[in-house]
This record gives sequence, C-alpha cells and structure tokens, in this order.
Amino acid sequence: MPEACIFCRIASGELPVALIAENDHGVVFRDLHPQAPAHLLVIPRRHVASLAEATDGAELGALLLLAADAARAVGLADRGYRVVANTGADGGQTVHHLHFHILGGRAMHWPPG
Repeated sequence: MPEACIFCRIASGELPVALIAENDHGVVFRDLHPQAPAHLLVIPRRHVASLAEATDGAELGALLLLAADAARAVGLADRGYRVVANTGADGGQTVHHLHFHILGGRAMHWPPG
C-alpha cells in the first residue's frame, strides 16, 4: 500500500467513511465532490493503480457486482445510472488507485466529456 494513497487508507478502515456496500474485494462510499445527485465510488481493497494495471478478472467482476449492489441500495437501479473508470492523465484520473464512479439521479448525456 502506498503511504499517501487515500483510497488505500479508506479501504483498510484507517480513514473512516460511511460505507454504502462492501464485499471481500472492495468498498463503496459517497464521493466528497459529487458530480451528480448520486455519486458513489467503488474501490478495491488492495492497491491497483488504474484499470490499465488491473490483471485479476475475478476482482474486477466482484467490483462491478458491488457497483450494481450499491446502485440498488441507493435507489438508482430502476431509472438507471452510469459507471465510469477514469484511467490515466488523459482519462481524467486524479487518484491513482483504481476506482469506479457510479453516477445517477438525473439523465446522463452523451458524449460525456
């Protein structure tokens, strides 16, 4: 775990946050700077810098299932939501720990960026 990684500190419980959902592979909590009425973050418990560095298909699958569970838990499943993984500088990644954004509570438009 990189010392300065805030998501590692959250995933380990060192920094307490209100969890929306969790499983053996990850945790879900609300984004501190929401970009939609509902904005959750799904992070793996172990440090993976980005989706480009992910190698464990079972872990990725478990994280996506966790995202779906969290979306249901906050009432997004019926109307829909978006799941996004920003990867690298051009992709807009600012925290270098893999994370998925769950965005919902309003209509999403395309293209997003």
